[in-house]
Amino acid sequence: MHIRNLDLNLLVVMDAMLRERNVSKAAERIGLTQSAMSHALNRLRHYFDDPLFVKAGPAMEPTAKAMALQAAVLDVMGTVRQRILSEAHFDPATAQREFTLCVTDMGELVFIPTLLALMRKLAPLCSIRTLQVPAEQIEGMLASGEADLAIGTYRTAPDTLYKQRLFMHGFSTLVHAGSKIKKRISLQEFEKSPQIVVTLHGRSAVAFDHVLEEKGIKRQVVMKTPHFLIVPLLMAHQPDLIATVPTELARVFEQLGNVRAVEPPMELPSYAISQHWHPLFHHEPALLWLRDLVKKTFENYPHLHLDW
Repeated sequence: MHIRNLDLNLLVVMDAMLRERNVSKAAERIGLTQSAMSHALNRLRHYFDDPLFVKAGPAMEPTAKAMALQAAVLDVMGTVRQRILSEAHFDPATAQREFTLCVTDMGELVFIPTLLALMRKLAPLCSIRTLQVPAEQIEGMLASGEADLAIGTYRTAPDTLYKQRLFMHGFSTLVHAGSKIKKRISLQEFEKSPQIVVTLHGRSAVAFDHVLEEKGIKRQVVMKTPHFLIVPLLMAHQPDLIATVPTELARVFEQLGNVRAVEPPMELPSYAISQHWHPLFHHEPALLWLRDLVKKTFENYPHLHLDW
């Protein structure tokens, strides 16, 4: 008989009967009424020209034909559940997968601690992997599936990527905790202080460089580094150093106790921190869940509400 004559939903009925050996329990298992279950069972019997299940005491025992079909039916249904339904629905409580995020070391400090804590609570069998790659490689990483999400200020990200803004970030100037500088560093103090400048892949990570140039403000740059992490360590050893970094990162560094954040001497533009992803994976359930988690967690940063 041709497969078009078989309603594949009937395999669900067959699977339930093979497992339960009882019409009422099988119906309850798959959410059918007992009459609907009986009707479906009759259709199966007609298709296979066999009773399939016969009453033997309190149970419905499978016939030889049903037993011959058992392995195939269970195998098909197992494949549907594990390989097809799992892709159509993501259950964070039971899912096992690794999420890969493109972030800078700033992103690791600002985002990952909170995100990892939530991941361990909501998706305990999942893990996070971070990558630091040049901005021009982000699209390729997302398109290939090597990375699931890119979080940061990727102002040169192509329009082909989806983008969702999380929050706006500004800048703060870090000074040593023992510095005499008050809540705002003066322009004179800013210009005469030796400075650390963070650069990422040959480009300045501090987007206020152009502002300083336009205003004719000079800096005594004594150190350029591609890593944010080294900034408070250098300042701990050399208290006269200053550095201007994203405010969110400055808050993290203040927790170390050896630096504090003050306002820069000039007005600086703010920039959007966004999450980016590729259209190829726009509808993937696991990544829909991840993006929703990131959005809910960081859209009100730094005023996070993590009791949900």
